[in-house]
Amino acid sequence: MTGHAGARMRRPARTVAGFLAALLPVAVAVGIYAFGRTHTPDSTSGLFGQHGVGVKDLKARLGSALMGLAVVQLLLGLWMYRRLPGAGAAPHRVHPTHRLIGLLAFLLSLPIAYHCITAYGVEFTSSRVAVHSITGCVLYGAFVAKVLVVHSRRLPGWALPAAGGALVTAIALLWYTAALWHFVGSASGF
Repeated sequence: MTGHAGARMRRPARTVAGFLAALLPVAVAVGIYAFGRTHTPDSTSGLFGQHGVGVKDLKARLGSALMGLAVVQLLLGLWMYRRLPGAGAAPHRVHPTHRLIGLLAFLLSLPIAYHCITAYGVEFTSSRVAVHSITGCVLYGAFVAKVLVVHSRRLPGWALPAAGGALVTAIALLWYTAALWHFVGSASGF
């Protein structure tokens, strides 16, 4: 095959691979949404031995820890890409630390998400609950997008901060609509 013919054959394969990579995060979010809407929730289920108000308090605390890890991730990401004012260049150890904290945040999110989806599913009983439910589905799609972007060398420079920003934003919105709401209490009008 000559150079031009080989390039033409590779281009459609790259286009299909790029399309599938863009579709995967959407498929993850839609799959979680579909499961959350079709399975029968069990609001009596527990988490780590906690039930009722105890499980809500535990999830609010775990969600707050997750939010803290997301803030650390954001700061480390800004530092790695020299966007953290006054910090200078990040030492080499910041990169593996960023990956490790990202893994810990992902693992911490799993029991929270598992309980939410199995105990409540995807609900639209109020604006807060609807935003929380949809954002919970989007969170794992955003995580898949971030992993794909990190491993891609062909995407534009804005793709990584956009994917990371979407992930931090989803975590912040989930924290705001659940953990903060729990700590402040629904009686305050929040």
